[in-house]
Amino acid sequence: MLRLSKKADYALIAMRHLAAGEPGSSSSAREIAESYAIPAELLAKVLQRLVRARLLVSVQGTRGGYKLGRPAHQMTVADVIQAIDGPVAVTACSPTNHTCEQFERCEIRDPLWKIKSRIVDALATVSLAELAEPAEAVPVVAVPVALTMATPGRPSARLAD
Repeated sequence: MLRLSKKADYALIAMRHLAAGEPGSSSSAREIAESYAIPAELLAKVLQRLVRARLLVSVQGTRGGYKLGRPAHQMTVADVIQAIDGPVAVTACSPTNHTCEQFERCEIRDPLWKIKSRIVDALATVSLAELAEPAEAVPVVAVPVALTMATPGRPSARLAD
């Protein structure tokens, strides 16, 4: 199963929060943490890692906090995930690590690397601006459902809406 780390989840939440705000505005780590019930100390570490990756800028002073390092449409989900978790991987082997005893005989290595590449490409197509867009309401479609109820000793009764 492919799964993001909790730190990557928190990073995406924080980045979305900042991308949804006014351009150039900042938010404190505490404000973001309280808004989403995220442990403040952990979020502060995540935000610092995003600053080191130049995805965020730290703003000093009473109105300080964090703001996006560049416009939201210029940053992707892949940028955030890789800043926090490092390179995306779907298998332990890599083009540079040949220590696996199956490396020479492995027939799934290359296909798995292609899958990994497609996953990264897909993550790179989603910008933070897109993440910050309001979620579209999913229309509820009424579908007639026929249920059959069987009662012991009686013939089945068919129910429809």
